[in-house]
Amino acid sequence: MVATAQDVVNIIEELAPRWLAEEWDNSGWQIGNPRAEVKKVLLALDVDDVILREAREKDVDLVICHHPLLMKGVKNIRLDEPRGALIAELIKNNIGVYAAHTNLDSAAGGVNTLLAERLGLQDLQVMHPSKGEKYLKLVVFVPAEHVAAVRQAISLAGAGWIGNYSDCTFQVKGTGTFRPLEGTNPYIGRQGQLEQVEEVRLETIVAGAQVKGVLKAMLEAHPYEEVAYDLYPLENQGGSFGLGRIGSLKEQKSFADFIIHVKEALGLATVKVGGGMWRDVRRVAVCGGSGGELWPVAAARGAEVFITGDIKYHTAQDMLAAGLNFIDAGHFATEHLVLPALQNKLAEACRQKNLDITVVVTKRQSDPFMFL
Repeated sequence: MVATAQDVVNIIEELAPRWLAEEWDNSGWQIGNPRAEVKKVLLALDVDDVILREAREKDVDLVICHHPLLMKGVKNIRLDEPRGALIAELIKNNIGVYAAHTNLDSAAGGVNTLLAERLGLQDLQVMHPSKGEKYLKLVVFVPAEHVAAVRQAISLAGAGWIGNYSDCTFQVKGTGTFRPLEGTNPYIGRQGQLEQVEEVRLETIVAGAQVKGVLKAMLEAHPYEEVAYDLYPLENQGGSFGLGRIGSLKEQKSFADFIIHVKEALGLATVKVGGGMWRDVRRVAVCGGSGGELWPVAAARGAEVFITGDIKYHTAQDMLAAGLNFIDAGHFATEHLVLPALQNKLAEACRQKNLDITVVVTKRQSDPFMFL
Protein backbone atom coordinates (compact mmCIF):
# COMPACT_ATOMS: atom_id res chain seq x y z
CA MET A 1 0.00 0.00 0.00
CA VAL A 2 1.34 3.44 -0.96
CA ALA A 3 2.14 5.49 2.13
CA THR A 4 2.35 9.22 2.75
CA ALA A 5 4.60 11.11 5.11
CA GLN A 6 1.61 11.78 7.33
CA ASP A 7 0.95 8.04 7.60
CA VAL A 8 4.39 7.67 9.14
CA VAL A 9 3.94 10.70 11.38
CA ASN A 10 0.61 9.33 12.64
CA ILE A 11 2.44 6.22 13.86
CA ILE A 12 5.14 8.32 15.53
CA GLU A 13 2.49 10.41 17.26
CA GLU A 14 0.76 7.29 18.55
CA LEU A 15 4.06 6.28 20.18
CA ALA A 16 4.93 9.81 21.33
CA PRO A 17 1.83 12.08 21.36
CA ARG A 18 2.52 15.72 20.52
CA TRP A 19 0.81 16.94 23.71
CA LEU A 20 3.66 15.40 25.72
CA ALA A 21 6.13 17.94 24.31
CA GLU A 22 7.30 20.74 26.58
CA GLU A 23 5.87 24.19 25.86
CA TRP A 24 9.25 25.57 24.77
CA ASP A 25 9.84 22.70 22.36
CA ASN A 26 9.26 22.61 18.60
CA SER A 27 8.44 18.94 18.05
CA GLY A 28 6.52 18.20 14.88
CA TRP A 29 6.88 18.96 11.19
CA GLN A 30 10.02 20.93 10.33
CA ILE A 31 10.12 20.68 6.53
CA GLY A 32 8.07 18.91 3.89
CA ASN A 33 4.68 17.95 2.55
CA PRO A 34 2.61 15.59 4.75
CA ARG A 35 0.85 14.30 1.63
CA ALA A 36 4.09 13.36 -0.15
CA GLU A 37 4.61 9.68 -0.95
CA VAL A 38 7.15 7.92 1.28
CA LYS A 39 9.04 4.70 0.58
CA LYS A 40 12.07 5.06 2.86
CA VAL A 41 12.47 6.69 6.28
CA LEU A 42 15.77 7.54 7.98
CA LEU A 43 16.02 7.85 11.79
CA ALA A 44 18.62 10.16 13.35
CA LEU A 45 19.20 12.30 16.42
CA ASP A 46 20.03 15.42 14.42
CA VAL A 47 19.68 16.66 10.86
CA ASP A 48 22.96 17.99 9.47
CA ASP A 49 25.05 17.77 6.31
CA VAL A 50 26.08 14.19 7.13
CA ILE A 51 22.44 13.10 7.37
CA LEU A 52 21.57 15.03 4.21
CA ARG A 53 24.25 13.15 2.24
CA GLU A 54 23.13 9.82 3.68
CA ALA A 55 19.50 10.59 2.88
CA ARG A 56 20.34 11.43 -0.73
CA GLU A 57 22.51 8.35 -1.19
CA LYS A 58 19.82 6.04 0.22
CA ASP A 59 16.91 7.71 -1.59
CA VAL A 60 15.25 8.67 1.70
CA ASP A 61 11.95 10.52 1.52
CA LEU A 62 11.52 11.41 5.20
CA VAL A 63 13.90 11.94 8.10
CA ILE A 64 12.54 11.40 11.60
CA CYS A 65 14.90 13.19 13.98
CA HIS A 66 14.98 13.67 17.73
CA HIS A 67 16.34 17.20 17.92
CA PRO A 68 14.28 19.79 15.99
CA LEU A 69 16.01 21.34 13.01
CA LEU A 70 14.10 24.59 13.65
CA MET A 71 14.15 25.14 17.41
CA LYS A 72 14.15 28.92 17.45
CA GLY A 73 12.23 31.39 15.35
CA VAL A 74 13.46 31.57 11.76
CA LYS A 75 13.89 35.15 10.55
CA ASN A 76 15.68 34.38 7.29
CA ILE A 77 17.04 31.52 5.19
CA ARG A 78 20.36 32.54 3.72
CA LEU A 79 22.01 30.17 1.30
CA ASP A 80 25.45 31.47 2.24
CA GLU A 81 25.00 30.21 5.82
CA PRO A 82 25.19 26.51 6.86
CA ARG A 83 21.67 26.21 8.28
CA GLY A 84 20.03 28.01 5.37
CA ALA A 85 21.94 25.94 2.81
CA LEU A 86 20.92 22.74 4.60
CA ILE A 87 17.24 23.72 4.58
CA ALA A 88 17.41 24.64 0.90
CA GLU A 89 19.02 21.29 -0.03
CA LEU A 90 16.42 19.32 1.94
CA ILE A 91 13.62 21.13 0.11
CA LYS A 92 15.39 20.81 -3.26
CA ASN A 93 15.72 17.04 -2.77
CA ASN A 94 12.14 16.62 -1.51
CA ILE A 95 13.31 15.25 1.83
CA GLY A 96 10.83 15.86 4.63
CA VAL A 97 11.90 16.35 8.24
CA TYR A 98 9.82 15.60 11.32
CA ALA A 99 11.07 15.92 14.92
CA ALA A 100 9.95 13.90 17.94
CA HIS A 101 11.80 15.58 20.80
CA THR A 102 10.58 16.02 24.38
CA ASN A 103 7.42 14.07 23.57
CA LEU A 104 9.66 11.08 22.76
CA ASP A 105 11.63 11.75 25.95
CA SER A 106 8.47 11.65 28.06
CA ALA A 107 6.54 8.88 26.31
CA ALA A 108 6.10 5.45 27.83
CA GLY A 109 8.74 3.39 26.08
CA GLY A 110 10.60 6.53 25.00
CA VAL A 111 14.15 7.76 25.60
CA ASN A 112 14.07 7.77 29.38
CA THR A 113 12.34 4.42 29.79
CA LEU A 114 14.83 2.78 27.45
CA LEU A 115 17.79 4.41 29.23
CA ALA A 116 16.58 3.22 32.63
CA GLU A 117 15.96 -0.30 31.32
CA ARG A 118 19.39 -0.42 29.66
CA LEU A 119 20.92 0.35 33.06
CA GLY A 120 18.92 -2.42 34.74
CA LEU A 121 16.70 -0.24 36.89
CA GLN A 122 13.59 -1.85 38.36
CA ASP A 123 10.26 -0.56 39.69
CA LEU A 124 10.42 2.41 37.33
CA GLN A 125 8.47 5.59 37.98
CA VAL A 126 8.29 8.88 36.10
CA MET A 127 10.71 11.27 37.77
CA HIS A 128 9.06 14.51 36.68
CA PRO A 129 5.43 13.82 35.62
CA SER A 130 3.98 15.90 32.82
CA LYS A 131 1.02 18.18 33.42
CA GLY A 132 -1.16 15.50 31.88
CA GLU A 133 -3.63 15.46 29.04
CA LYS A 134 -7.32 16.26 29.41
CA TYR A 135 -9.53 13.26 28.75
CA LEU A 136 -13.16 12.99 27.68
CA LYS A 137 -15.66 10.15 27.68
CA LEU A 138 -17.20 9.58 24.25
CA VAL A 139 -20.58 7.84 24.14
CA VAL A 140 -22.21 7.08 20.81
CA PHE A 141 -25.34 5.08 19.93
CA VAL A 142 -24.91 2.72 16.99
CA PRO A 143 -27.21 0.21 15.28
CA ALA A 144 -26.03 -3.26 16.25
CA GLU A 145 -24.82 -4.31 12.80
CA HIS A 146 -22.48 -1.28 12.54
CA VAL A 147 -20.81 -1.44 15.97
CA ALA A 148 -17.67 -3.19 14.75
CA ALA A 149 -17.09 -0.65 11.97
CA VAL A 150 -17.59 2.37 14.25
CA ARG A 151 -15.47 0.87 17.03
CA GLN A 152 -12.63 0.19 14.62
CA ALA A 153 -12.82 3.68 13.12
CA ILE A 154 -12.62 5.54 16.43
CA SER A 155 -9.86 3.25 17.72
CA LEU A 156 -7.72 3.82 14.64
CA ALA A 157 -8.27 7.56 15.07
CA GLY A 158 -6.78 7.44 18.58
CA ALA A 159 -9.66 6.74 20.96
CA GLY A 160 -9.53 4.03 23.60
CA TRP A 161 -5.92 4.40 24.80
CA ILE A 162 -5.43 3.66 28.52
CA GLY A 163 -1.76 3.43 29.45
CA ASN A 164 -0.21 0.78 27.21
CA TYR A 165 -3.60 -0.66 26.19
CA SER A 166 -5.38 0.33 22.98
CA ASP A 167 -8.92 -0.29 21.64
CA CYS A 168 -10.46 0.06 25.13
CA THR A 169 -14.24 0.37 24.79
CA PHE A 170 -17.43 -0.72 26.58
CA GLN A 171 -20.78 -1.51 24.99
CA VAL A 172 -24.28 -2.41 26.14
CA LYS A 173 -27.43 -3.15 24.13
CA GLY A 174 -30.62 -1.13 24.36
CA THR A 175 -33.51 0.28 22.36
CA GLY A 176 -33.30 3.61 20.59
CA THR A 177 -36.37 5.58 19.54
CA PHE A 178 -36.74 8.40 17.04
CA ARG A 179 -39.25 9.88 14.62
CA PRO A 180 -37.91 11.11 11.25
CA LEU A 181 -39.55 14.46 10.41
CA GLU A 182 -40.14 16.21 7.12
CA GLY A 183 -36.97 16.88 5.16
CA THR A 184 -35.03 13.94 6.61
CA ASN A 185 -33.50 11.02 4.76
CA PRO A 186 -33.36 8.34 7.47
CA TYR A 187 -31.11 5.29 7.25
CA ILE A 188 -33.80 3.37 9.15
CA GLY A 189 -37.55 4.12 9.29
CA ARG A 190 -39.99 6.40 7.51
CA GLN A 191 -40.91 10.04 7.88
CA GLY A 192 -43.57 10.69 10.51
CA GLN A 193 -43.39 7.21 12.05
CA LEU A 194 -41.92 6.44 15.47
CA GLU A 195 -39.16 3.90 15.16
CA GLN A 196 -37.69 1.53 17.75
CA VAL A 197 -34.28 0.16 16.87
CA GLU A 198 -31.89 -2.21 18.63
CA GLU A 199 -28.83 -0.08 19.26
CA VAL A 200 -25.60 -0.37 21.18
CA ARG A 201 -24.26 2.26 23.57
CA LEU A 202 -20.56 2.34 22.69
CA GLU A 203 -18.29 4.32 25.00
CA THR A 204 -14.59 4.94 25.26
CA ILE A 205 -12.00 7.45 26.47
CA VAL A 206 -10.46 10.12 24.22
CA ALA A 207 -7.50 12.42 24.81
CA GLY A 208 -8.40 16.05 24.22
CA ALA A 209 -5.94 16.42 21.36
CA GLN A 210 -7.55 13.46 19.57
CA VAL A 211 -11.21 14.50 19.84
CA LYS A 212 -11.50 16.24 16.46
CA GLY A 213 -10.04 13.34 14.51
CA VAL A 214 -12.00 10.73 16.46
CA LEU A 215 -15.31 12.51 15.86
CA LYS A 216 -14.55 12.83 12.16
CA ALA A 217 -13.80 9.10 11.90
CA MET A 218 -16.92 8.24 13.92
CA LEU A 219 -19.24 10.32 11.76
CA GLU A 220 -17.80 8.85 8.57
CA ALA A 221 -18.25 5.26 9.79
CA HIS A 222 -21.70 5.75 11.33
CA PRO A 223 -24.68 5.04 9.05
CA TYR A 224 -27.12 7.55 10.57
CA GLU A 225 -27.90 10.92 9.01
CA GLU A 226 -27.89 12.49 12.50
CA VAL A 227 -25.55 10.74 14.95
CA ALA A 228 -26.44 10.79 18.64
CA TYR A 229 -23.30 11.09 20.76
CA ASP A 230 -22.15 12.70 24.00
CA LEU A 231 -18.79 14.00 25.28
CA TYR A 232 -18.19 14.15 29.04
CA PRO A 233 -15.14 15.87 30.58
CA LEU A 234 -13.17 13.59 32.90
CA GLU A 235 -10.83 14.15 35.82
CA ASN A 236 -8.51 11.40 34.54
CA GLN A 237 -4.99 12.55 33.81
CA GLY A 238 -2.36 11.05 31.53
CA GLY A 239 -0.63 7.83 32.49
CA SER A 240 3.07 7.10 32.93
CA PHE A 241 4.35 10.15 31.07
CA GLY A 242 6.93 12.77 31.91
CA LEU A 243 10.64 13.61 31.89
CA GLY A 244 13.15 11.28 33.49
CA ARG A 245 12.74 7.95 35.24
CA ILE A 246 13.66 6.78 38.72
CA GLY A 247 14.10 3.23 39.90
CA SER A 248 16.28 0.84 41.87
CA LEU A 249 19.14 -1.47 41.10
CA LYS A 250 18.52 -5.15 41.76
CA GLU A 251 21.38 -5.10 44.26
CA GLN A 252 23.20 -2.32 46.06
CA LYS A 253 26.56 -1.37 44.53
CA SER A 254 29.41 0.92 45.39
CA PHE A 255 29.38 4.06 43.27
CA ALA A 256 32.70 2.97 41.75
CA ASP A 257 31.24 -0.36 40.63
CA PHE A 258 28.10 1.33 39.34
CA ILE A 259 30.19 3.68 37.18
CA ILE A 260 31.78 0.65 35.53
CA HIS A 261 28.31 -0.83 34.98
CA VAL A 262 27.07 2.37 33.32
CA LYS A 263 30.08 2.56 31.01
CA GLU A 264 29.59 -1.04 29.92
CA ALA A 265 25.83 -0.66 29.45
CA LEU A 266 26.20 2.45 27.28
CA GLY A 267 29.38 1.38 25.49
CA LEU A 268 31.44 4.27 26.80
CA ALA A 269 35.16 4.48 27.51
CA THR A 270 34.81 7.53 29.75
CA VAL A 271 32.18 9.40 31.75
CA LYS A 272 32.26 12.46 34.02
CA VAL A 273 31.29 11.69 37.59
CA GLY A 274 30.99 13.31 40.99
CA GLY A 275 30.53 11.99 44.51
CA GLY A 276 32.04 9.49 46.94
CA MET A 277 33.44 6.49 45.09
CA TRP A 278 32.76 4.03 47.88
CA ARG A 279 29.31 5.22 48.76
CA ASP A 280 26.74 2.43 48.43
CA VAL A 281 24.01 3.31 45.92
CA ARG A 282 20.81 1.63 44.81
CA ARG A 283 18.19 4.26 43.94
CA VAL A 284 18.99 5.88 40.59
CA ALA A 285 17.38 8.66 38.52
CA VAL A 286 18.01 9.17 34.81
CA CYS A 287 17.18 11.83 32.26
CA GLY A 288 18.41 11.40 28.70
CA GLY A 289 20.01 14.37 26.97
CA SER A 290 20.56 17.63 28.81
CA GLY A 291 18.70 17.08 32.09
CA GLY A 292 21.03 18.60 34.64
CA GLU A 293 18.54 21.21 35.82
CA LEU A 294 16.18 18.46 37.00
CA TRP A 295 18.58 17.31 39.70
CA PRO A 296 16.48 18.81 42.56
CA VAL A 297 13.58 16.61 41.43
CA ALA A 298 15.83 13.55 41.43
CA ALA A 299 17.10 14.38 44.91
CA ALA A 300 13.59 14.98 46.24
CA ARG A 301 12.52 11.57 44.92
CA GLY A 302 15.26 9.91 46.96
CA ALA A 303 17.82 9.28 44.20
CA GLU A 304 21.37 8.58 45.33
CA VAL A 305 22.75 8.91 41.79
CA PHE A 306 21.54 11.07 38.89
CA ILE A 307 22.55 10.14 35.33
CA THR A 308 22.14 12.64 32.49
CA GLY A 309 24.24 14.69 30.05
CA ASP A 310 25.63 18.21 29.71
CA ILE A 311 25.99 18.87 33.46
CA LYS A 312 27.31 22.38 34.05
CA TYR A 313 30.06 23.30 36.49
CA HIS A 314 27.88 25.05 39.08
CA THR A 315 25.15 22.45 38.74
CA ALA A 316 27.71 19.79 39.62
CA GLN A 317 28.72 21.77 42.69
CA ASP A 318 25.11 22.09 43.79
CA MET A 319 24.49 18.36 43.44
CA LEU A 320 27.55 17.48 45.47
CA ALA A 321 26.58 19.99 48.16
CA ALA A 322 23.16 18.31 48.36
CA GLY A 323 24.73 14.86 48.71
CA LEU A 324 23.68 13.63 45.24
CA ASN A 325 26.21 11.63 43.26
CA PHE A 326 26.07 12.13 39.49
CA ILE A 327 27.24 10.62 36.21
CA ASP A 328 27.42 12.78 33.10
CA ALA A 329 27.29 10.13 30.37
CA GLY A 330 26.90 12.67 27.60
CA HIS A 331 23.99 13.92 25.55
CA PHE A 332 24.53 11.55 22.64
CA ALA A 333 25.04 8.36 24.64
CA THR A 334 21.93 8.86 26.75
CA GLU A 335 19.68 9.40 23.71
CA HIS A 336 20.89 7.50 20.65
CA LEU A 337 19.75 4.15 22.09
CA VAL A 338 16.17 5.16 21.25
CA LEU A 339 16.79 4.91 17.49
CA PRO A 340 16.97 1.09 17.10
CA ALA A 341 13.92 0.70 19.34
CA LEU A 342 12.02 3.31 17.32
CA GLN A 343 13.04 1.55 14.11
CA ASN A 344 11.55 -1.73 15.33
CA LYS A 345 8.30 -0.15 16.49
CA LEU A 346 7.85 1.93 13.34
CA ALA A 347 8.65 -0.98 11.02
CA GLU A 348 6.23 -3.29 12.84
CA ALA A 349 3.45 -0.69 12.77
CA CYS A 350 3.99 -0.21 9.02
CA ARG A 351 3.69 -3.96 8.49
CA GLN A 352 0.48 -4.10 10.49
CA LYS A 353 -0.99 -1.24 8.47
CA ASN A 354 0.25 -2.77 5.21
CA LEU A 355 2.39 0.28 4.44
CA ASP A 356 5.25 -0.40 2.03
CA ILE A 357 7.97 1.51 3.90
CA THR A 358 11.61 0.75 4.67
CA VAL A 359 12.90 2.19 7.96
CA VAL A 360 16.65 2.60 8.50
CA VAL A 361 18.81 4.05 11.28
CA THR A 362 21.72 6.31 10.42
CA LYS A 363 25.12 4.65 10.59
CA ARG A 364 27.08 7.86 10.24
CA GLN A 365 26.04 10.01 13.17
CA SER A 366 28.23 9.97 16.25
CA ASP A 367 28.97 11.94 19.38
CA PRO A 368 30.44 15.32 18.36
CA PHE A 369 32.86 15.14 21.30
CA MET A 370 36.13 13.18 21.34
CA PHE A 371 37.87 12.30 24.59
CA LEU A 372 41.65 11.97 24.33
